[in-house]
Amino acid sequence: MASPRQSALAARHRALGSPLGDWNGMDVAWSYTQDVNVEHRAVRTAAGLFDVSGLKKIHVNGPDAQAVLNHICTRDLTSIYPGRSAYALILNDEGRVTDDCIMFHIKPNDWMMVHGGGTGWDQLQKSAAGKDVTMKFDDDLHDISLQGPKAVDVLAPHTPCDLPALKYFHHAQTTLFGHDAMISRTGYSGERGYEIFAKGRDIVPLWDKILEHGRPQGVVHCSFNCIDMIRVEAGLLFYPYDMDESNSPWELGLGFAVSKDKQADYRGRQAAQALVGKDKIRTYGVVADSDRAVDADAELYQDGRRVGRVTAPMYSTLVRKSFAMVQLEPPLAKPDVRLEVRGKSGTCTATTQPLPLLDPKKEKRTS
Repeated sequence: MASPRQSALAARHRALGSPLGDWNGMDVAWSYTQDVNVEHRAVRTAAGLFDVSGLKKIHVNGPDAQAVLNHICTRDLTSIYPGRSAYALILNDEGRVTDDCIMFHIKPNDWMMVHGGGTGWDQLQKSAAGKDVTMKFDDDLHDISLQGPKAVDVLAPHTPCDLPALKYFHHAQTTLFGHDAMISRTGYSGERGYEIFAKGRDIVPLWDKILEHGRPQGVVHCSFNCIDMIRVEAGLLFYPYDMDESNSPWELGLGFAVSKDKQADYRGRQAAQALVGKDKIRTYGVVADSDRAVDADAELYQDGRRVGRVTAPMYSTLVRKSFAMVQLEPPLAKPDVRLEVRGKSGTCTATTQPLPLLDPKKEKRTS
């Protein structure tokens, strides 16, 4: 059965060998006929092109737009000027994470919220009740993402936007290969990259042109399975696999997304603050002594006692290491702790390591 939401690029994905599968109510390319390690290598050494249109895009307009969005997220949006965006968490009334998102300030009284598989839309509707605001879910607005060290070189010659000067978490309304688009200096890879938002009629020729001009430089079309690899190395959480409504921001290492000096109230604020110092788990990383990825949901043990679990594993053929993001008992979330990983496919030892597992200073994504 087809998913209720359809990407205009579905035919392109099928032609490239993807059987498509559902994510967030949209058929997405979980895999292609090529080796996913080829895709991973392209992102780290050249660039990879992803269709991430399964993300939900909501336009929020009107005099109360900023106030409504400020009420549902943990970031202080009063400091986010037009042309800038911010990563934020959406909490429930208990102060636990019910979604994450990026808030794009397009122009005064005009915002766009992009979120994944959580309850962001439901929370937005509750906060908008009685406010002077309009909201529109836009499935015709597609989102493709070119991520990797050569992304800027591939795109810059084909847009009037000064792409090399576009700062991290900033965006511009422009054209690309002659098609209207919003280019955002954001991504989900740990590399320098760009997300390109465009209508369905423009997204197919944009996809084709990027691959046409990018393939001589090593650009490869990439799958959701590749996303699952690169995000682990970069320490980027995926709702609801690495976080859900049982977690506080502090347990997840996402306290940076909670503005300390925000004056406006937001849903779950007091409850979240009351959870400071009460962590039941801590998100962390491990390097496993294995020549393959360990099992997702494998259990972690120390001296015969269960102390955590794997949430997202991957094996890098580039650095020949088996990485994983894990949830650990808080006292063990520190470097160089030896653990045992027990999964369905076997057992191995592992050593804890802080996130991100690759590029720990985050220099590549912010350069």
